[in-house]
Amino acid sequence: MSDEELEADPPLLARLYRERFSEDDLDFKRRMWVVLCQRVFQRYVSTTDTLLDLGAGSCEFTNAIHAGHKIAVDLNPDTARHAGDARFVQAPGTDLSPISSGSVNVIFCSNFLEHLADKGEVLQTLSECRRILRGGGKLLILQPNIRYLPGRFWDYFDHHTPLTNLSMVEALRLAGFVPLEVVPRFLPYTVKGSQLPKSMLLLRAYLRLPIVWPIFGRQMLITAEPAWEAQ
Repeated sequence: MSDEELEADPPLLARLYRERFSEDDLDFKRRMWVVLCQRVFQRYVSTTDTLLDLGAGSCEFTNAIHAGHKIAVDLNPDTARHAGDARFVQAPGTDLSPISSGSVNVIFCSNFLEHLADKGEVLQTLSECRRILRGGGKLLILQPNIRYLPGRFWDYFDHHTPLTNLSMVEALRLAGFVPLEVVPRFLPYTVKGSQLPKSMLLLRAYLRLPIVWPIFGRQMLITAEPAWEAQ
């Protein structure tokens, strides 16, 4: 099932995610993203920036980050209920036409690109991101790295496109970006079914100890900017 097919049936997409995460999972995700934004992601976002969360889901990141203006983009209509003070835009990543060109300072994209039907859609999505970024804008990608989780990646019905840190860098360059930071192994893979204790103290300790990331990290973190900004 592609994003286009899910887009044609928004209630099906909403049901998929309602059934995927328990209330306990969602509560942990909310607390986790507060810590991640405080310790990692806020450094990339000014409080005057326009920030777009692509594939915003339940808006844990959107609601935890501080920005001047927030836009939450997702196909799932349930996202509107979680968007808080963000503007909700129901749209696919491959067509961000509701967003004006050069109007966004930072795009954040977490666990989203693997849901696209193929690598052509990945490139189209990255091209749309490049279009809407302002001069000096940044793209932040947190993404499962298939190199380090070849089996569990396929446990989700809507996962289609596996990417490694190397193929992600190639895709970014093809779409007109220059990668700035590439961390092949950053966070553990998923909240759902995780064997790690759901502890904010443990998460804070983990983020302070990059030496353990190669042991537990299954997701890559990549930052990039449009190529003309790097020249």
